[in-house]
Amino acid sequence: MTIGPNKSVEPAQASSSQPISAGDKTQPRAINVATSQPSAADSSAIFGPSSPSLVHTRSHPFLRKFQSAINSTPQQTPGAVGAIGTSAFSTSTSSSSKDSSDGIRKSVDDAIAAVSSRKVGGDVSPTIVAANATDAIISRRLGSLETDGDSSDEDHHHEHHGGCCSRNSTEAERHGTKSPQLEPISDEARRFTEQLLGQNKAWAKKTEEERPGFFAKLEKQQKPQVLWIGCSDSRVPANQIVNLDPGEIFVHRNIANVVTHTDMNLLSVLEYAVDVLKVRHIIICGHYGCGGVAASLTQKEFGIIDNWLRNIKDLYTIHRKKFDAIPQGSKEQHDLLTELNVIQSALNVCHTSIIQKAWSRGAELSVHGWCYRLSDGVIRNLGLCIEGPGNVEDVYQVANYPRKQE
Repeated sequence: MTIGPNKSVEPAQASSSQPISAGDKTQPRAINVATSQPSAADSSAIFGPSSPSLVHTRSHPFLRKFQSAINSTPQQTPGAVGAIGTSAFSTSTSSSSKDSSDGIRKSVDDAIAAVSSRKVGGDVSPTIVAANATDAIISRRLGSLETDGDSSDEDHHHEHHGGCCSRNSTEAERHGTKSPQLEPISDEARRFTEQLLGQNKAWAKKTEEERPGFFAKLEKQQKPQVLWIGCSDSRVPANQIVNLDPGEIFVHRNIANVVTHTDMNLLSVLEYAVDVLKVRHIIICGHYGCGGVAASLTQKEFGIIDNWLRNIKDLYTIHRKKFDAIPQGSKEQHDLLTELNVIQSALNVCHTSIIQKAWSRGAELSVHGWCYRLSDGVIRNLGLCIEGPGNVEDVYQVANYPRKQE
């Protein structure tokens, strides 16, 4: 299959979306982006030098690059917009540029730029919304620098976008820029925002009243003794279930608390926790009733997560004989796989070069395997606590780092 102009079809056919038959192998089919071409008025409004989109292009690299190409070519006719888009972004060769010039293919980059800059289904494009929000933040920060301090919390919120826009207008005029006009949000989104931010303020006020200076102290240091690797399940909040304050536990969470050696997110967290924060304990905590574990015991297709859950399915396959002795689909099967998943994840943590090197340097570091019960809120210790390389197979140990002498 090729992506590009299909010279075997008429120009009128190239702009429409055609189904591709799996059985048709006689010749490659083209994949075309079917979007409506903006009118001359729309093009000038979207990409003209005097357009408000200049505000957006400063914030969004894609549109900024496109705008630069427009501005560098004076007095362009409306029909030349597509060609400019191709010269700015297209990676095609000169021969393919000729193909696009005869109207058979519209530049994919041109199509993306057109879509990102117009209203879609009656709503403003997310690209423009994000650009507006970015400009509003920059304008507010520039104004704060001039007034030698941040705007107050009340001013920042200011009962939604109205006050924010008026303040940004003044700051934008001061800096000679155009004021971004934020789109109004729905009543539901406003109520949600006001409720959660209100609850946050109430919590902060209560905490400061009960423990004066708590946030001032929290702001100046982060010295947790624990790295928590748990499930993303909203019913298992790490700090609360072990009754620790903010700042006392460093947390990484994912679906079903899986630890793999290809997860750069987790490995980055692990390295920072061990090498920078100098944590003393790493806890891998699963929970009974985990939806990810339950899904791993089925043959259903869920989407991208299927690739992630394969790690748990592999674990089930390794211990298949143990599971065959338990009634299929029973709670006991789920609980056993949950516990085995915690143990395997804890071992995978120990096998990383990050932990092996830390132990080689003599770091006092323990890896624990726990499991939380939703039914009563109690954590069960699975009896796994690894405190040094002596409990890990030799093949995983890092040999080119000197071991601490006993």
